[in-house]
Amino acid sequence: MTESISHQPAPAPPDLCPAGLATEITDRLSAQLSRVRLHGFRHPRPAPAEAAPTLVAVAHGSRDPRALDTVRALLDRVRALRPGLPVRLGHIELNRPLLSDTLAELRGEAVLVPLLFGHGYHVTHDLPAALAAAPHLSGRTAAPLGAHPLLAEALHARLLEAGFPQAPARRRTAVVLASAGSKAAQSARDIAQIAGLLSARLDGVPVLPAYASAATPTVPEAVRLLTARGHDRIAVASCFTAPGRFAAQCAAHAPGTAAAPLGDHPALARLVLHRYDEARARTHGRTPHRTADQALLART
Repeated sequence: MTESISHQPAPAPPDLCPAGLATEITDRLSAQLSRVRLHGFRHPRPAPAEAAPTLVAVAHGSRDPRALDTVRALLDRVRALRPGLPVRLGHIELNRPLLSDTLAELRGEAVLVPLLFGHGYHVTHDLPAALAAAPHLSGRTAAPLGAHPLLAEALHARLLEAGFPQAPARRRTAVVLASAGSKAAQSARDIAQIAGLLSARLDGVPVLPAYASAATPTVPEAVRLLTARGHDRIAVASCFTAPGRFAAQCAAHAPGTAAAPLGDHPALARLVLHRYDEARARTHGRTPHRTADQALLART
């Protein structure tokens, strides 16, 4: 009899099994591709994040023991609003750290944000001079806090806290906007603009600027002017960042409500950051975008 012959294929050698063969091909192909550089198809390494310039808040300084704590509380709010942003403090005089000492310790870039309200001598001369004396820094000076809806919001809030009526009688009520004062004409224009914004925030209640020094009218003179116009409910709004001699002197002349300095009001902290962002955008030729705070205040 003829022996039957099996037609089943012989098993492939172990190294030629389909699964093993596929694994070997994959490994070799991966090894070859790892040595190939395809122009335009390599994954770029992420660029390191650009370090933000240090925000240096510049306060005037005061012998009032409350002033330093007040400014520090304001800067704590700034840090809470922008975690990770380096924020430092420097004083023009009377308190430490002095601005010159703060700048001497810094490296890289810095933006000086004056905690002042107009373009007076400190802003136009002292701050640029301080930067010029720190050539190791790349620095710029932001605008003073000045006329802005956020400042009007903070002034309004401090008046309400002091007892100013929510709905004042415009014919009888008026406000004196007290500030430090300056011989610079631009500074007077800045304060006049702030007064206009506060008047609008108060639904048309008259607001008259007055000064503690270097300019007129003084607070007592402004009170007399408003009284002569028929206003017998006169409050004093404090356009000062922190307690000090000028702020106390102006408040002492208030015939009625006297608001506290702006201190660490949240709107003032947002304004500090806004001026910082403005200065950075101006350096890079950009226009800062409108913030949610500004959009909200524009509708009020």
